[in-house]
Amino acid sequence: MTPQEPPHLAGIELYFDDLARARRFYIEALGLGVAEEQPGQFVKFASGAGFLCLERKGSETYPSADKAVLFFEVAGLAAAVERIGRERFVRIEAGWAVLHDPEGHNVLLLEAAGAG
Repeated sequence: MTPQEPPHLAGIELYFDDLARARRFYIEALGLGVAEEQPGQFVKFASGAGFLCLERKGSETYPSADKAVLFFEVAGLAAAVERIGRERFVRIEAGWAVLHDPEGHNVLLLEAAGAG
């Protein structure tokens, strides 16, 4: 990596008390597909250019802070909100909407540029 070259985001990891519940949410609500998993420890989803990994709290010796926001671009925000269920969202605005995963992390859906 040179000073002119910013690092490329490879992925994001979040920690969960109830890994099975979190796994269901990301599959059922967002439609992510499992790329790799070790039951009871982690599940990894491929999503575009990066990945999302869900890890059971306490399974590693270097845990991170709990604050996190995940951003996902969607081609049709209104359709995504309806598919997931409007009642699951805590805020819906022009161009973006927020829902919480089972541990309360913000999952923000963004209308993809040129998709609205």
